[in-house]
Amino acid sequence: MSTSEIGSKVAELRELRRMAAELAEQISALENEVKAEMLRRDTDTLSGLDYKVTWKEVTSSHFDTKAFKSAYASLYTAFTRPAVSRRFVIA
Repeated sequence: MSTSEIGSKVAELRELRRMAAELAEQISALENEVKAEMLRRDTDTLSGLDYKVTWKEVTSSHFDTKAFKSAYASLYTAFTRPAVSRRFVIA
């Protein structure tokens, strides 16, 4: 692939990412409007002819690695391993 072809692909990637960010903002705005209506109606479920929207509270538990590391540093070190990955960035 030539330098100009790479430049063209990078420009296309930048434009697509910009478009994706715009779509994400529009999606978020519409979701917030629906959520506001659900709050106004004091409901966690809305149904129509071809849709069902739910917005419910969910409780989950997560392991607190920071607290574990401070309380049991040697165990934390013994059970951690490095992970290698590659990050793709366009600047």
